[in-house]
Amino acid sequence: MTIKPLADRVVVKLVEAEEKTKTGIILTASAQEKPQIAEVVAVGPGGLVDGKEVEMTVKVGDKVITSKYAGTEVKCDGTEYNIVRQSDILAIVE
Repeated sequence: MTIKPLADRVVVKLVEAEEKTKTGIILTASAQEKPQIAEVVAVGPGGLVDGKEVEMTVKVGDKVITSKYAGTEVKCDGTEYNIVRQSDILAIVE
């Protein structure tokens, strides 16, 4: 099964959270922060959204930073994805 986003939606796959701090302390699952860096898996076509023309600026394969608790979490074929609006994407990581 594939997920095909509509309008200005983007499907992202979150990058795994760090299990160790820079000093080597191992974090438990409850102490880890929700990851904000994700990889774009699918991009909607853009178009007219809320009366305004939206042009999609991200593309499949981009690494992006999303708002911390933005979007809707979805599980498909055992993999967790997040569906966010393009406006919830804060930056592209190069």
